[in-house]
Amino acid sequence: MPWELLYADDLVLQAESEEELRVSIAKWKSGMEDKGLRVNMGKTKVMRCQVGSGQVEESGKYPCGICGVGVGTNSIKCTGCEKWIHKRCSGVAGRLQEAVASTYICHKCAGGMDVSAKKDGIFMLSENDKLELVNKFCYLGDMLGKEGGAEEASRTRVRCAWGKFTELAPLLTTRGASLKLKGKIYKACVQRVMVYGSETWPVKVNDMRRLERAENVMVRWMCDVSLKDRRKLVELRERLGIECVGEVVSRGRLRWYGHVERHDKVDWVSACRELEVEGMRGKGRGKKTWVECVKDDMRRLGLKKEDAQDRKRWRGLSLGNRLTLPQCDKEEVVR
Repeated sequence: MPWELLYADDLVLQAESEEELRVSIAKWKSGMEDKGLRVNMGKTKVMRCQVGSGQVEESGKYPCGICGVGVGTNSIKCTGCEKWIHKRCSGVAGRLQEAVASTYICHKCAGGMDVSAKKDGIFMLSENDKLELVNKFCYLGDMLGKEGGAEEASRTRVRCAWGKFTELAPLLTTRGASLKLKGKIYKACVQRVMVYGSETWPVKVNDMRRLERAENVMVRWMCDVSLKDRRKLVELRERLGIECVGEVVSRGRLRWYGHVERHDKVDWVSACRELEVEGMRGKGRGKKTWVECVKDDMRRLGLKKEDAQDRKRWRGLSLGNRLTLPQCDKEEVVR
């Protein structure tokens, strides 16, 4: 069963069905009112998780409701979301008949929540109370999407980083200014915005490439270099004195892993890593998890799980610098 999430300030309610969610909301609301508190229903949102196959970039005048690419003449309109669907995305065998078109519902709308609620973006709590139904939600500065993963978060971070870069463009793109000074400003004000909250992201290849593409454009802009100049990005980063955003994300992820690993096993932050979700698993490979990202980082740097118990040693090894640590012999120092 899909999960339902409700957000109100810092509160999150979870349920496996719409009815269970309504019961939980009613209990929470009545409990708040008994204490003399009033619930702000305008700030409360509902999000249904694990629906569809992820966010798509829409294009064209009439983007497909499944793949997002603009549709042509060979398409059918969904009676649920009222979007046009490609023939190849519709799942309809044979020709698109008028009889089928009058009752067609795409697989995103089929099953689960009511079609009317999807179309209007409204979750009916009761006759008088209505909650907004959203596909993503900003929680504690990080963007959570209905599909899970880090796609929504990485897109949001890129937009925020570009906003900060545009704000500082008079300093970062000035010709004749010190490149080292530009690099310091970029690293403190732009790169930190781009990687905010990335310590817990289950980053995929596409998510990391999205961050790297944005940074590459910014680096060339700061160095006043275009693609026609054919200058290596490694050289440009050295001139600016900055690291690749991928290395920054990896280091932050390892730092957070070491912090969690040193917690007591009964601590909920550490124990949630062993949580197993009940239910049937679909075909194919499962979604990439945060633990898999950490294992890839540890394998690349030659780290072991036991190294995280020593904070100074873990910090030195995860940085990958030539640090002479009291706990490390000269042969064990990562070069």
